[in-house]
Amino acid sequence: MTFSPELRLLTLTVIATLLMWIPYMLARIMTRGLMAAFNNPDPSRPPDPAWAERARRAHANAVENLVVFAPLVLMCAMTGASSPATVFSAKLYLGARLIHYIVYAAGIPVVRTIAFLAGFAATLTFAVALLGHAV
Repeated sequence: MTFSPELRLLTLTVIATLLMWIPYMLARIMTRGLMAAFNNPDPSRPPDPAWAERARRAHANAVENLVVFAPLVLMCAMTGASSPATVFSAKLYLGARLIHYIVYAAGIPVVRTIAFLAGFAATLTFAVALLGHAV
């Protein structure tokens, strides 16, 4: 199996998802203090800022969607189902997930939904490409 453009973009997507916890944890450290941030949640401590809570939810959403997207990209690479559409979709997915995270944390609802749907469309493109390749 070669390191296709889709696998390179998947790697970048995984790295981006891996790093998404840092901003909201830094906010938690600034709000609660270092030791309190490392301990179990304590309801008597100040809550996270609203943007940090949204960033946490955006990160969880990114992980949930990556669980579906990544296997499709891997299967595409293993079966040789790469095409210009799958390369574009991998780029679209990465961009959509980055935009989704940023606008979700910023509290911009409509753009967040559009970014989510773009990522969904990219995922669906991989599924269709695999099904078409299997025929």
